[in-house]
Amino acid sequence: MNETLFGQIQRLFERTYAQVGINLEDCLIDRARCGQLSILAGKSARELSELARTFLRRADDRLYVGIYYSRWLIEQLERHDPRAGLGDHNIRSLIMFVEEINHALHAALQFKSGAREIGSEDFVRNLELQAQVDTYLVLLLFVAFFRKTQRVSRTDRRWLRFHLFARQCPDAFRNQNLRGRYLETAQLASSYTHYLDTLNGMRRSEEIRVFRSLDYGAKKQRILALADRAI
Repeated sequence: MNETLFGQIQRLFERTYAQVGINLEDCLIDRARCGQLSILAGKSARELSELARTFLRRADDRLYVGIYYSRWLIEQLERHDPRAGLGDHNIRSLIMFVEEINHALHAALQFKSGAREIGSEDFVRNLELQAQVDTYLVLLLFVAFFRKTQRVSRTDRRWLRFHLFARQCPDAFRNQNLRGRYLETAQLASSYTHYLDTLNGMRRSEEIRVFRSLDYGAKKQRILALADRAI
């Protein structure tokens, strides 16, 4: 039986970081449940994308995860499977798909390591920053797969950065906290991935594993220190 795109991406992240211990596909929820959880999430959640969302809830010292993808998003990925080629027609769908898997996986790994403040802003920003970094690396793998030389050009990287970072519109959020969250994490992720581009494969793997273990404040300090060093 062929592995699903979801399963392949989860396995990729687990090989890079650590086993999460569950099949995250079992956490997929339907539109009705997404609507219920969105109401519980509060007013600011109304501004988040209706195409893909990850919900986290703590109860009895257990973490409950719900991952939602709209029917439209799934249809786009089925019609334009990124495993057959990546282009302007499907990159945005792939980004959203990968980011939600990443949110769920890293939330579970952090919870297993003792993090319990899943509702804190630092916890959420940590997940968002990590997802943007990891998604960039996943996109690089997709692009390289379709290159005969297995090398990604500067043009490829600019294209990926445009879709992952430049196309974001944090100013569109009415909620000030959401606006600040997505503006800051996008800037940090863009800066950090520029640094990762300078490393070879082994050093990059070592670096991102260390980076993942840091809390949000430490991640931010590391990125800013790297940026200062590059000036």
